[in-house]
Amino acid sequence: MEDSDAVAPSTIAVHRGDWTNLPPEVAELVAPPVTVSAIPFERPIGNWRRGQQARSRGNMPVGKHDRAAR
Repeated sequence: MEDSDAVAPSTIAVHRGDWTNLPPEVAELVAPPVTVSAIPFERPIGNWRRGQQARSRGNMPVGKHDRAAR
């Protein structure tokens, strides 16, 4: 059984395993092993959007703005 859920900027997956080293009678009495993993969720960026971001980065100031004294 595998469940996945995307939460904000990450994906959380729950993997339910089977007991392989226990006799079936004992395995029925214990919960199955569970593995939880979280990885960053990233959407692929298209060429048009990548170009748009590059153009906007050229227009943005890098340092702090010095305000003129009043």
